[in-house]
Amino acid sequence: MKFTNIEIRACRHEPDQAYSLKDGKPIDFEFLAMRFDTDEGLSVETFGFAGRSALAMGAVSAELLRPFFLGRDPDYRELHWHEYRRFNRAWNFTPAYAYAPYDIACHLAQAQASGLPLYKHLGAVRDSVPIYGSSLTLPTAQAYADEAKALQARGWAAYKLHPPADMDIAFEAHRLCREAVGPDFRLMSDPVNNFNFQQNLHFGKMLEELNYYWLEEPMFDECHGSMRELTRALRIPIVGGETAENHPAGVAELVATRAVDIVRGDASWSGGITGLMKTAHLAEAHGMNCEIHTAIYHPLELVNLHCAAAIRNNEFFEVLVPEELFAIGLKDPIDVRDGHAHLPQTPGLGIALDWDFIDNATLKVL
Repeated sequence: MKFTNIEIRACRHEPDQAYSLKDGKPIDFEFLAMRFDTDEGLSVETFGFAGRSALAMGAVSAELLRPFFLGRDPDYRELHWHEYRRFNRAWNFTPAYAYAPYDIACHLAQAQASGLPLYKHLGAVRDSVPIYGSSLTLPTAQAYADEAKALQARGWAAYKLHPPADMDIAFEAHRLCREAVGPDFRLMSDPVNNFNFQQNLHFGKMLEELNYYWLEEPMFDECHGSMRELTRALRIPIVGGETAENHPAGVAELVATRAVDIVRGDASWSGGITGLMKTAHLAEAHGMNCEIHTAIYHPLELVNLHCAAAIRNNEFFEVLVPEELFAIGLKDPIDVRDGHAHLPQTPGLGIALDWDFIDNATLKVL
């Protein structure tokens, strides 16, 4: 079996609700929608992350990655992963998330050919995964508490805050969330490197007093020394590694030297399923959890869910909330019941992409 045609669509979707990221820019969803055809009549489809420009990343994908993969056999995905590392070093330097949909397509082709759901192709450990909601950056401290309380009422497993850089608002938001949900509901914090080392010490001790479950990305992932010192100084688990390039090698130092207590990865930013699974197995060998980072758009979140169901040292499935904002691109929603996301049982991804939506979102076919 070989890939004979790869269609790449650069897409943009403007959501009805107005939200912004930490940089203050409104959220416009830029992504790639991709279809891979084989010489045996089998086709697979997936999304690709495109940052702030689908046209730019679509051009990178079409000019560098598509020629590399055309004519290749998806069964040799491990060989492709190693050969692409060398290819990429030869002045190509594409980001890991650009490689990810090609690696995902290899896994999906294998799963579909074998008649198995993706997670059973990978090696299943469970059929559902506890789900938690991860906030956007919200305008007030009370808004976080209201969102946490709403998810608790729906039976979700936990809630994670992405607080603003204003330390006073951040502190107040975390206190109000704990008051809103009581002492036992799991709360996590991800300030996305808002604070310096001394501020993180103060912030982390406050989270310990409030019984928070973890502190994520307190500093940039490459700040190994400072991250290591935080893990020594604080009782709360320190989580990191999601932005490191070239998983698993990019997080090996974090894991081996215990600069984090829990490592992060996902099927998009970690360079596909292969990179994520290698990171999870690296962490497992060190007695550490690998918690899967949101892949944002639900077609990629579904890939994450399959991986989570095949990784024993992973506790949760993360989605951004409000989840309906990001539930684009799939014909049917991910099955969430009783605080768990449940795996589809049909071969491959299990839920088809919504090509009517993709047609409307397409800026250019490359």
